[in-house]
Formats: sequence, C-alpha cells, structure tokens
Amino acid sequence: MKNSHVTRRHLLAGSIALTLGSALPTAWAQVYPDKPVKLAVGFAPGTGPDLLARTAGQQFADLIKQSVVVDNRSGAGGQIAAAATAKSPADGYNLLLADLSSISIAPAAFSKLPYDPQKQLIPVTEIARTDFVLVVPASSPARNMDEFARLAKAQGGKVNFATFGAGTPGHFGAVMLAEMAGYKTEVIHYRQTADVITALGSAEVQGALMSTPLAMAQVKGGKMRALATTAAKRSALLPEVPTFIESGYPKADFSAWFVIFVPAGTSQPVMDLVQREMVKAVQTPETRKRLEEAGFTVSGSSQAEARKMVQAETVRWAEVVRNSGFRGD
Repeated sequence: MKNSHVTRRHLLAGSIALTLGSALPTAWAQVYPDKPVKLAVGFAPGTGPDLLARTAGQQFADLIKQSVVVDNRSGAGGQIAAAATAKSPADGYNLLLADLSSISIAPAAFSKLPYDPQKQLIPVTEIARTDFVLVVPASSPARNMDEFARLAKAQGGKVNFATFGAGTPGHFGAVMLAEMAGYKTEVIHYRQTADVITALGSAEVQGALMSTPLAMAQVKGGKMRALATTAAKRSALLPEVPTFIESGYPKADFSAWFVIFVPAGTSQPVMDLVQREMVKAVQTPETRKRLEEAGFTVSGSSQAEARKMVQAETVRWAEVVRNSGFRGD
C-alpha cells in the first residue's frame, strides 16, 4: 500500500509538472511584451528600409502597447544587423527586419559570414517588398530593353553597370540580366547612393538597377530613363514602364523582400504573437497607404509562407552567385 501510495503521489506530481510546463510558453506569451522591443535594420536612417521599419514598427508598437526601438546597424549589406540579432537572446525582444541581401545572397557570396541565417535566424512574416527598375542616363539612345541589349553588343558587348555594393540584389541582378540578354557587364560597386546617381548622370556607367522609389525620383526629375521593372506587373508609381516579363525576359522577376526574423530558440507562442500583430500593423489602411506611396508592396504572410519563400530565394540566389563566379572573401 505504501509503495502504491508513493507511486500515485509521484504520478500526480509528474502530471502537475507536465501541466505547468506545457502552460509556460502560453503564459509567457500572455505577459509578452513587458518591456521595449528592439527592431534592428541593416540600413541607415532615411533609407527606404528604415522608413519601412519605422512605419511598421510604430503601428506594431501601438498594437502591442509597448515601445519599439528601431536600431539602425547599417553596413555590409545588412550583415551587421543580421549578425547582431543572430547572437541576441531569443526572448522576443530582439527582432530583425532583413532583406534578401543578408539572408539569401550573403551565404553564397561570402564564405566567412559571421552568422548562419538558416540556423540562427527564424523567419516570422514577410511584411513588404519593393521591385527594381533598370535605369539608364537620360542621354542614352536606348528606349527599351531590346535597344539596350543591342547597344551593349554593338559597343564590344560590354556594359558598365553601377551597383550599390557587392553582394546586393542590384549586383547579381545586373549579372543575371546580362546573361539573359547575351552581353557582358562590368559591375562597378559604389558605397553611396549619391555616387551612383552622379555616375549615371555623367554617363560614366550605362545602367543600374534601382529600387522603384529611387528610380521614380530620378526619372521624373529628367536625370534618367527607365526601361523596365522587375515587378510582376507595372508599378503604379511608373505606369508607363513595362515589366521585364513584357519585354521578353520572364526570368528577370525578382524583388527585394523584407521579412521579420527572430533569433533561433524564440518560443512559438511569441513568434505567433509577433507574426499576427506585425501583419495587422502593415495592413492597417494608413500604414498601407504610406508604404505604397513610398514604393513598397505590402504583404503580411504567415510564418509557413515566409519560411518557404526564404528557402526558395536562398536556393535561387545561390545558383546566380555560383554562376557569376563571385567570391566576396
């Protein structure tokens, strides 16, 4: 009887422990967040991604009733911010807004990456994306993609192409485009946006892939001409510019997506809360309007959709990098 009593007592204690243990993540989610949340972004203040982080972050803060601090860690194509977040506590208070440069391109382009995006960072939701526009100097005779390719081949088959840095979508997008159109390209990496604009204005380079908002400002200002966009359909900001698909280049359909990541080990209930409230944040009418006016396409995916998309993009860009022969280190 004594042994039976002890066994029942132990079983009861074990049952209580299991119940409490299974309730802990839910309880944690119910009290989260009880202090400010940090949102790291790998771009400087005043840039498009910074505007996205601050606009979405403010609405997210209103929904979770807690402050959100945008932490600008610019440099190295977003790698600095990604590395810092990957090494942060997995407590739900360290979020990262990252794009394909630091997540899908960097692992293939740089062998000494200070973090492993597939093992140390978990995608939570895609909140927005922006497309790219092929721009040429206003003085260029090219009026469309076919003319651009013909001119490139006529001048020895080589085009100087400006990029915003090695390992960026504009870099490998230029390589991909040259391969599709059958000309050779010399990519010239610039550190500052102003330097790219100056190089195009003076016809020092023959083309560049710019984000839609940046391209719109230059095109409408008469400094550049837009030939095609990587978007799946024409942009409302530049409705007269055809897509690459319309221009006969169906594989040149890529975007700079922006996904919220958390450090590996973050509890599922907390990730669920972040995903749910962040999607609400970007899909509120005022937030959506502001982001669309800034050139973003608002999304708001499930976590499963974000994971699948990031994985597919990592495979896609790894092949592009491999075919280019580029090694950053």
